[in-house]
Amino acid sequence: MAIKALINGQVQAGVAVDDRGLQYGDGVFETIAVAEAGPLCLDEHFSRLREGCERLSIPPPALPVLRAEVALVSGSNPSSSPGSNPGSSSGAVVKIILTRGEGGRGYAPPAEARPNRIVALYPWPAYPSEHASAGVRLRFCQRRYGINPALAGIKHLNRLEQILARAEWQDQAIAEALVMDLDDNVIEGTMSNFFMVKDNLLLTSDLHACGVRGVIRQKIIGLAAGLGLAVHEQAISQALLRQADEIFLCNSLIGVWPARMLADRPFKPGPITRRIRRALIGENAIIPPC
Repeated sequence: MAIKALINGQVQAGVAVDDRGLQYGDGVFETIAVAEAGPLCLDEHFSRLREGCERLSIPPPALPVLRAEVALVSGSNPSSSPGSNPGSSSGAVVKIILTRGEGGRGYAPPAEARPNRIVALYPWPAYPSEHASAGVRLRFCQRRYGINPALAGIKHLNRLEQILARAEWQDQAIAEALVMDLDDNVIEGTMSNFFMVKDNLLLTSDLHACGVRGVIRQKIIGLAAGLGLAVHEQAISQALLRQADEIFLCNSLIGVWPARMLADRPFKPGPITRRIRRALIGENAIIPPC
């Protein structure tokens, strides 16, 4: 449940029943980690939000307005500490949702969109600390992602593929699952991107046809050269992934989770995974694990 929320800059109970985000998933969103010093990777999240708006032809919000609202809900100023929010041990979470706004029945978008903007603060998720240190157990999903280059990369509100994939398991010992596309290429986790390490080379999925280009994924790609690592974005099969020396997951909230088991194949948290985590912490891109 949200700690506090603004809708179009005002405290309101909700949006209208004919909001197209509710009716059709017509919109985009961003999920942002908030440390004691303030929101992390804010410019990168705003950039992807703007890209999503452009791809969907939704007028983007003015960045100064959005920045002010994020600061207001998160308390991100020198005299406050978002990390002290109720239920938070390490930080807090800001979620931005932008819908096309209200419209009549039917798929045709209104000639003039009047977007609705939601900025809400949530408690920090209670992930076990050993996920970051000892690693996590992973599985493969049976559900496949469809091919749709028009929507690939952005965080649009249509998340039914992820919901159906996540519904495949209830075992709490399995932290995440990897999802493939219709050609059996491993794309990403249900809530995360992934990298594999093979012979000191970083490999991650080519996301031109489906999947989300995560902010932390892009940070890692940008940091790799300075760490002496080459990165290849390519098709990755299950067979290739099983040959990895290291596998790790990433997103804005989990930071970096190494894999310790993928299906029946054991792994160990490795030195490159640790080096990348340290670099992200040094760049103030992720909250350090507890």
